[in-house]
Amino acid sequence: MNVAVLGAGAWGTAIASTLSARHSVLLYARSAEQYERLERDRVNARYLPTVALHESLRFTDDLSAAVMHGASRGLILIATPTDALRSVVRRVNEAAPACSLAWLCKGFEQLSGQMAHQIMKTERVNEGDTGPLSGPSFAIEVALGSPTALTVAGEPRFCEHVTEALHGGSLRIYSTDDVIGVEVGGAVKNVMAIATGISDALELGLNARAALITRGLAEMTRLGVALGGRAETFMGLTGVGDLILTATGDLSRNRKIGLALGGGASRATAVAGLGHVAEGVYSAHAVLARARACDLEMPITQAVCAVLDGALSPSQALHALLAREPKLEARQR
Repeated sequence: MNVAVLGAGAWGTAIASTLSARHSVLLYARSAEQYERLERDRVNARYLPTVALHESLRFTDDLSAAVMHGASRGLILIATPTDALRSVVRRVNEAAPACSLAWLCKGFEQLSGQMAHQIMKTERVNEGDTGPLSGPSFAIEVALGSPTALTVAGEPRFCEHVTEALHGGSLRIYSTDDVIGVEVGGAVKNVMAIATGISDALELGLNARAALITRGLAEMTRLGVALGGRAETFMGLTGVGDLILTATGDLSRNRKIGLALGGGASRATAVAGLGHVAEGVYSAHAVLARARACDLEMPITQAVCAVLDGALSPSQALHALLAREPKLEARQR
């Protein structure tokens, strides 16, 4: 199959290299300089410096060429941050208005507060042939061929096509039609990972970490169901699975942001020190806005927003969470 991967960051490079063992893959880099380095060194020095890319992987800095490669009875994977998704989709439309297209980003667009499927609804002509690919996955482990399970969401025919392309080797692909649930899980878990990183930086212990993850899952599920997702989706790979990985894994960008904030760094300093995009920083306020619009309480999300804004110190935010009135853990029947 022909596969085009649009975006040569860590995740895009990792999945492109992995799929090159079975398919004809063209990886699009947005700058001529990055393209030339990839061609010359066959290593993504900035994002995956320790991984030698598969010998069959090809590169381009011509987005139209990449799109046409994947549109020919193949698959296009968009591996950009959420804020770049809209502009990339518009360019894909110009070259190939009808093609199978999956996105790998997990978050909310800063300006509109929309998730990726909402962006796709307004920008994509053939919306039915699109959907998210999500799940617990660190790019470096995918690139090294470590076993990884992902979920694709969308209409059955689309899911079957993506599964045919990706399932095999070290990748195991599951499918669902709950696009909203998959997207909410992917976005909100990043915010919860920031909270867990703050807790760990304050050395609050493993009990506190477990409590944050569990109550974070409850917040995630409440919002997802209110927006139209299904509760069982949050018990799967794109819910609790991705949350556990992102909240506890040392490779997690959002967890690193939380560790920096908990150590006293400002938002700007934490982001600059990371050197990569951490979607939770940009999604936290959109998550809180959605929750308030649905008349939902999301105290952990609210605390993360306060710390990111500098309105509360990490210890003050913790005190505010601990001072909340006791409640039932679940509704009584």
